[in-house]
Amino acid sequence: MSDKLFDRVALIGIGLIGSSLARVLRRDCPETRIVACARTAETLDAVRRLDLADETTDDPAAAADGADLVVLATPLSAYREIAMRVAPGLRKGAIVTDVGSVKEAVIRDVQSLMPEGVHFVPGHPVAGTEHSGPESGFAELFRDRWCILTPPPDTAPEAVAKVTALWELAGMRVTKMAADHHDKVLAVTSHLPHLIAYTIVGTATDLADDLKSEVIAFSAGG
Repeated sequence: MSDKLFDRVALIGIGLIGSSLARVLRRDCPETRIVACARTAETLDAVRRLDLADETTDDPAAAADGADLVVLATPLSAYREIAMRVAPGLRKGAIVTDVGSVKEAVIRDVQSLMPEGVHFVPGHPVAGTEHSGPESGFAELFRDRWCILTPPPDTAPEAVAKVTALWELAGMRVTKMAADHHDKVLAVTSHLPHLIAYTIVGTATDLADDLKSEVIAFSAGG
């Protein structure tokens, strides 16, 4: 693309989602500098071998230093600790987003730690496979899948627009909803594959019409 969305992107966590996003950035934003952060030397070695980043580190604070976008792509249980570590060094105007499947808890754990002037835009790319690790990622993972953003009401529109543009660049269909509504919809969709067809229909029939349509749409998301 002609206009660079971000100058420096820090990917905190470089598993399936993080490495797939790195591949999108490599493909479509070659001028963007990517910093990958992972806990193990083995993962960082794989990132370098696959040329997924310009810099690698095991220190989240070092990765986020100077970044205009920080993506939390670790397990949800690590978010709060990571946010505490990166917050002091975040530049004014930076955007922090995530890829977690639960949003109310993420907002509770992360938003209050963000310094003034830093924008937090929670996100959930509804995509995945049964594989994990940087070798398992691929740029087309997100194509024609849904990405749900749950920005708090006071989030700067320009920050939401930039995160939206990032996921649209990856080929996703982006929508916004309240965090509590997201969690309700996704709680239902996460159980659908384990139910027989009759039960699925019965469950969907009992839902409100707007919730029903979202459950059906996002249950096919990955």
